[in-house]
Parts: sequence; structure tokens; C-alpha cells
Amino acid sequence: MSQGRSRGKAKGVQEFRPYVTRVLPVGARINCADNTGAKILEIVMVQKLKTRSSRLPAAAVGDFVNVVVKKGPAELRKQVYGAVVIRQKYPVRRLNGVRVIFEDNAGVLVTPEGEIKGTDIKGPVAAEASEKWPRVASLASMVV
Repeated sequence: MSQGRSRGKAKGVQEFRPYVTRVLPVGARINCADNTGAKILEIVMVQKLKTRSSRLPAAAVGDFVNVVVKKGPAELRKQVYGAVVIRQKYPVRRLNGVRVIFEDNAGVLVTPEGEIKGTDIKGPVAAEASEKWPRVASLASMVV
């Protein structure tokens, strides 16, 4: 029976956000699911993520990432934008035991304040992303 310091959160405090496996490392290319004109986005940085030395930072559904537009109009390319990951191919396990799998990895371009650059989102949006980003949820045609 060790009497050392407790690690992590205080006892009795429970965080509601379930664990989602991080599957999109830096360098991953994802589809752009809004109507800004961008087609393919490349992840260049994951915001608010601390990781181990020499491990690539990786993103999951609902994370804010910095991206570069790789395929799209000339005025959008070669610039860094903020984006939110709204779908991932790897299964997301919910608290009720259901696993949700999407067909593709996708994100939408947003400003740092959370405003979406486009006016429409194509395809479904994961519930984990819509809980963290209310503006994404309001534009989503379907939340899964």
C-alpha cells in the first residue's frame, strides 16, 4: 500500500468525454466535407495535444487541427487553415457499446473561434464532433 501522490484527476470528478482512438497523424490527407471549394486537406499540426517524444501527433473525431489545402482553388492552396475532424474510418466506440465506422476521413475548415468557413456540410457528422463544436452541429445535415 503506497501512500504516494494521486495521479490524474481528483477522486469523484468524472470527465464525460469518452476516449476516441487517435488515428490521423500529421501528414494524413483527409477529404474536405464543406462547400468552400477545397477537396483534399493535409494535417500539419494537432492543436492542444501533448504526446511522447518522437511520436507523431495524431487527431481523432472532434479535434481541432491545422491543415493545408492540397487540392482545390488556387486562392485556398498553400495556406494554413484551421479545421475540425468530423469523420474517421477507424471505429469510434460509444459509451453504450456501439461502434460507429465512417466511409472516409473528413474535416471542415473553421476559424479559430469555431465559425465554419463554408455554408454546408456534405455527409454525416460524428456526434463526438457535434458535441464539441455547436456550429458544426447546426450546419450538419445528419449527426450519427
